[in-house]
Amino acid sequence: MRQLSLLDGLDLVDAPNPPDAPDGRDLIEQAANAAQNDERGVLAKVDRDPPPTDHEKPPTIPAATPTAEVQDLATALADTLNNGLYLGTSSWSFPGWSGLIYGAPTGKANLSRQGLPAYAQHPLLRSVGIDSGFYAPLDATRLRHWAEQVPAQFRFVVKAPALITDRYRRAARGRPIGPNPGFLDPEQATEVAVQPYQEALGSKAGVLLWQFPPMAGSDRIAPRRFAEALYRFLIRLPKGPVYAVELRDAALLTPDLAAALHHGGAVPGLALHPRLPPLTQQLELFSGSADDGPIVIRWLLRRNHRYAEARTHYAPFDRLCEPDPESRAQVARAVLKARAQRRSTFVIVNNKAEGSAPLTLVELARRLHQ
Repeated sequence: MRQLSLLDGLDLVDAPNPPDAPDGRDLIEQAANAAQNDERGVLAKVDRDPPPTDHEKPPTIPAATPTAEVQDLATALADTLNNGLYLGTSSWSFPGWSGLIYGAPTGKANLSRQGLPAYAQHPLLRSVGIDSGFYAPLDATRLRHWAEQVPAQFRFVVKAPALITDRYRRAARGRPIGPNPGFLDPEQATEVAVQPYQEALGSKAGVLLWQFPPMAGSDRIAPRRFAEALYRFLIRLPKGPVYAVELRDAALLTPDLAAALHHGGAVPGLALHPRLPPLTQQLELFSGSADDGPIVIRWLLRRNHRYAEARTHYAPFDRLCEPDPESRAQVARAVLKARAQRRSTFVIVNNKAEGSAPLTLVELARRLHQ
C-alpha cells in the first residue's frame, strides 16, 4: 500500500471559516445543541449525573430474567462471546427496557445512575456505548465508577468529545460560530480523552471512538486533506488503546482515509447510517488496510428515517417496530467473517436501528446461530 504524502502546515479549510465567536463561547457548552451529530439529531444527554454517594444511592435495580431462548442463544454462542465478540447497545438508560433488561419499571434518571449492573447481567451483552462523551469530556472518576459495576469480560466503547472532532464551535441548533482551536489537537485529545480512558477503564477499555460530525455543504473539506490531517493526529496519540474513526460523510470514505487509518494505528468505525454507504461497501473499502485490528460496527439508524422521526416512531423502545433483515444479515456476515479470522468484533446497536436495541441483538444472535 502506498504511503501518504504528509504535508505539514496544510490548510484544512476549503471554504471560508465563519467569523470568530465572541470570547467565552465554549465548544463543550455548545456541543449538546449540535443538530448534526450521531443520528442526524441530538442524542439524549444521559449517563451525565455525578456518581451517587453512599448515602444517596437508590435501591439496586434488578435484572430481568432472560427468556429461555436468550439463555439458549448465549449458551450456543458462548465460545464466540467469550473470545472476542462484544455485543452492546448505545447507552442503557431506557425505561422501555423493563422486562427486557430490567426486572422492574424504573425511571430514566435512576437507570442512568444505577442501571448498568443489571444491564451487564444480560447473557448476550458484553459491551455498551458511552455516547455522552461526545458532548463533554468524561473524567476518570466517572469512567472508573462505571468500570467497577461490570464484570471483568465487559468492554466499553467510549466516544471522544466533539471538542476534538468538530471543526467549529457551535451555537444552538448546531450553527457554526467560529473555528474550533481544539480540532485534531493531539495534546488536548490526550489530556481530555485518552488519559482518563486508559487510567480508569484498564482491561475493560474496548474502543475509544473519534466520531466526526458531517462536514458537507459549506463545511466541505477535501478528502485527501482530511486523511492527511487525520494521520498526523493519530500518530501523535499515545499507543495502546484501540482507536476507531467514524465519519458522517460518504465523500470522505476514500483509499486515502483507509491508508491514514492503517498507518496511523486506528481502525475504521463502520456505521449503518443513512449518510453512509451500506456496510458491505464500507468493508470492501477497508479490506486489506485494516486487517489486523478489531472490527467496530455501530448500527445506528434505519435508512428511511431521520433521528427525531425514528425516536418518535419507536419510543419507548420495547419492540421491533421496523425489522431490517437486510442490515442484520450484513452485520451477521461481518461478524462471522471476523470470527473466522479470529478478530475481535464490537457491535453496538441503537434503538433507532429497528425499534429496540436489545431485541435487535437477540435477532442478531439468532442469525449468528443459524
